[in-house]
Amino acid sequence: MDLATSRRRLALFGLFLIPGLALSSWVTRTPDIRDLLGASTAEMGLVLFGLSAGSMIGILSSGALVTRFGTKPVIAVAALTIVSCTPVVGLGAAMSQSIVVAAGLFLLGLGFGGGEVAMNVDGADVERIISRPVLPMMHGSFSLGTVVGALIGMLFTKLEVPVVWHLGGMALVTLPLCLFSLRWVPGGTGREEQHAAKVPGPPVWRDRRLLLIGVIVLGMALAEGAANDWLPLIMVDGHGLDPALSSGVYVVFVAAMTIGRFTGGFFLDRFGRAAVLCASAIIGAVGLAVVIAVDSPIAAGAAVLLWGLGSALGFPVALSAAGDSGANPTARVSLVATVGYVAFLVGPPGLGFLGEHFGLRGAMLVVLAFLVAAAAAAPALGGRKPAAAAL
Repeated sequence: MDLATSRRRLALFGLFLIPGLALSSWVTRTPDIRDLLGASTAEMGLVLFGLSAGSMIGILSSGALVTRFGTKPVIAVAALTIVSCTPVVGLGAAMSQSIVVAAGLFLLGLGFGGGEVAMNVDGADVERIISRPVLPMMHGSFSLGTVVGALIGMLFTKLEVPVVWHLGGMALVTLPLCLFSLRWVPGGTGREEQHAAKVPGPPVWRDRRLLLIGVIVLGMALAEGAANDWLPLIMVDGHGLDPALSSGVYVVFVAAMTIGRFTGGFFLDRFGRAAVLCASAIIGAVGLAVVIAVDSPIAAGAAVLLWGLGSALGFPVALSAAGDSGANPTARVSLVATVGYVAFLVGPPGLGFLGEHFGLRGAMLVVLAFLVAAAAAAPALGGRKPAAAAL
């Protein structure tokens, strides 16, 4: 591997790390932010809608922007948006202004979704150059960022560090990493590839197998998103933990996600996509069922490990399966990615409204049902695929 490619690969690891740090920094402080805003569960659902809406707009526009400008400018704008808007959430909380928090989350979501396609296209180009899988570990770098950010969030929650200083400090730390990493991302990647990927044919949404893959990614993305949005509050309101310990439970979840993504290639090679994702959905469902049904914070905290392991591979492996499910892979991946982001868009406010009437633990029954559906649809992923195929 030449020096430029090595630097480019390391840069992408850094750029995947940044949104993980930002996301977990926000998530671990949701109980404190909820209290600062004086918001009900349903009102917090509406605040979270900002993050989901921004993510949806970002993912829908990212492909077209990469087609026109290439990956580097899209990645740059997305990463700088994430870094600069994280403090806006903290400022809104300090001002007790839900609209400011929602606006900050909207911009964060825009950065998350906007960078999603571009970073995966760039990572896939690195894979092509070095003929080795790197995308699974890049997604693992995102999860590692969530672990580090969650540990910091748990510590700051315990020390009662104000939210505005926590989120502002995270921006100061990640800005140099962002600027340094962007130096090593070359321009032009993605433009010709995106144009070349447009292959005439019937609409991809008519493909039954692709629709089943969409069911899988809907269930798995909802399971991951529900934890990112609501897990600390579930542990506080549903199991009586204090905010610091609830942040610790979230650390367990993101650590399990990280382990699953860094080790998933071995199981995909050995057992194939269908078996691995079926087992993943079942494991996640068992963990979530314990969180819902067992009235014990210790049991619930332990079950979150299963919830995280079960959710780890769903989104990247389903995207990979969509890409080689037929002609016009770009359109197929875009469709499945959009379905996944629908889970993030509809999930937070929907679960918030259900939680207002049935409690957050009761609202998670919806997520459990989607995980069962994902397990049933897993055979649509087909036979074995090498780990290198898993995005």
